[in-house]
Amino acid sequence: MRAVNASDFKAKCLALLDEVAQTGESLTILKHGSPVAQVVPAVPREERFPQETLFGTVEIVGDILEPVLPPDSWEAQAPKGEA
Repeated sequence: MRAVNASDFKAKCLALLDEVAQTGESLTILKHGSPVAQVVPAVPREERFPQETLFGTVEIVGDILEPVLPPDSWEAQAPKGEA
């Protein structure tokens, strides 16, 4: 595991992050000789979003734009006094 002073990390941050990604080796950041943070490589994901596993599993049955109930069964459509 490689260790870098915080001031060096600040100056070379992007290059050090690229190095961690390429080598897979962790990086410890030191402040006054004591470890304060650790940069570890990201765990690769197989899928981007969990919803992607559902792709192609939905089946549309019937008209999705029409209401489920006919308008005469709605309270708002009932004549006054019947609701």
